[in-house]
Amino acid sequence: MAFISCPKCNHKPLPENQAFPAACPGCGVIFAKLGDRVARIPISQAASAHNDDVDVSETQISNAREDILSMLFYVPAQVDKLNWGGRIFGLAVCLLWTFFIWRDMDIPGGNAGSYFLHVVITPFHEAGHYLIFRWFGRFIMILGGPLGQHLFFVVLGVALLWKRRDPYGAALFLWGLGFSISDMGVYMYDAFDPKLMLLDGRTGADSDGHDWQNIFDMMGVLKHARGIGLFFGWVGKAVMVAGFAWAAWVVWLQHAKLSDAVGAEADLE
Repeated sequence: MAFISCPKCNHKPLPENQAFPAACPGCGVIFAKLGDRVARIPISQAASAHNDDVDVSETQISNAREDILSMLFYVPAQVDKLNWGGRIFGLAVCLLWTFFIWRDMDIPGGNAGSYFLHVVITPFHEAGHYLIFRWFGRFIMILGGPLGQHLFFVVLGVALLWKRRDPYGAALFLWGLGFSISDMGVYMYDAFDPKLMLLDGRTGADSDGHDWQNIFDMMGVLKHARGIGLFFGWVGKAVMVAGFAWAAWVVWLQHAKLSDAVGAEADLE
């Protein structure tokens, strides 16, 4: 039997042969004199325990990865054909809508591609300013507008994924988040030479109400506003593609579990 570390000073490593007169290199205590006052385990067992800890950690990481993937691509034991057909229709609408949004999107021209979606997220933008982030200082309050419109999609998407086990719905909200990011890119681009009409009926050139003009000015990057806006326009498009691809893959996975039974997906509730 051997100590892993010195019971007195915690020094390690220790010599494998701890028979009398072997002593701790750190404090000089003789191991044989410690007797059975301190619990001891064989070095070989300690090494085995260490390896077991490594294996447990790797197993935990692997299990966590599998849990995340199973949540992102969850498929119930049976999939209602009617619901599945509705998801196919939803994908078709999403694809067509994406085409029209991208066709009309003109970030330098101040057009995010969908006036409807822009109007939908505007209340959440304003709520981000005055209801959620106004308590954290001027900079965060101003930034809270864009954060608020993004959180609308993030919160609802996570709720569907976590509470309802509905990755398809969560994927569509990811698509919506992508639009929100591109919409933000339009506002960012405009900050350098403000021309967009704000809610108060004035432009950023006529008032101090332009979010990104204020944010970029406080950050000292106002001269780069146009480049930043174009960048986030493309980021938004990439997120829209990711959301659509995720939804399409979930629908493809569900095809193998189609059922004629009405209410076959009751376990989603």
